[in-house]
Amino acid sequence: MSPKEQSFLTRVQQILPQLHPAERRIGEFVCDFPGELASYSAQELASLAHVSKATVTRFIQRLGYENYEEARRHARAEKATGSRLFLTTSADAAGEQSIVAHVAQSVENLQATFLGVGETQLNSVASAILSARKVWVIGFRASAPFASYLQWQLTQVIEQVVAIPASGQTLGEHVVSMKSDDVVILFGLRRRVSNTDALINQIRKTGARLLFVTDEEVPFLASAEWHFRCQTLAPGPLFNHVSVMALCHLIITRSIEHAAASGRTRLRNIEAINEALDEL
Repeated sequence: MSPKEQSFLTRVQQILPQLHPAERRIGEFVCDFPGELASYSAQELASLAHVSKATVTRFIQRLGYENYEEARRHARAEKATGSRLFLTTSADAAGEQSIVAHVAQSVENLQATFLGVGETQLNSVASAILSARKVWVIGFRASAPFASYLQWQLTQVIEQVVAIPASGQTLGEHVVSMKSDDVVILFGLRRRVSNTDALINQIRKTGARLLFVTDEEVPFLASAEWHFRCQTLAPGPLFNHVSVMALCHLIITRSIEHAAASGRTRLRNIEAINEALDEL
């Protein structure tokens, strides 16, 4: 792979052992906080890393960029992928964030998320889930635990629900079975796998109704019947997924409410069998 095809961070990491002390200091700083280069001027970055502007210029040239602006454009492009490494700042690392700050951000995330998720949309999703031939729940990386949780909880109210793919399986083995009277719930939280767009295109071809659950950075997807965007801002180095779990809880609860008597009967039967098996 030529240097121009490499990611910004790969360029820095590969050249780091060859750098002189001052340049290595800026290199190590950029490795820890690459988003700083995307956000600040050369002079500001020099000040943050405690080196001269001339050192920053030499460092950028050693990376193979013509100038600082070219390097910053490259860093900004990688920042847009959603890596938390690019979203963490040197100010964040200066000290611990208080519990109050984390709780306040969680509350703000919940409020921002549910401004975009109305009762009508939620009721529509619940009705679709209950009437579907089969519900498919998909999630990778950070999205995988939420997909698994939603599928597990939905079994309380519907029979035909599956989280895919299981270990050793491919998506094609499942997508080929999707029908127009199915519902697909796809979690696409940062950082998304590279084949997300291709997967959405394949789901669209099946005619299945799609619920797309993402973070706030994803533009609205016109081909999805529902697109819920969850606010995931955080004062620390990780994404805050409180609003994602709250959304899962609401989808499950509303589905149980819409199932009415049949849903309550299924829940009672599940509990009776659990008791008979002495599992819990």
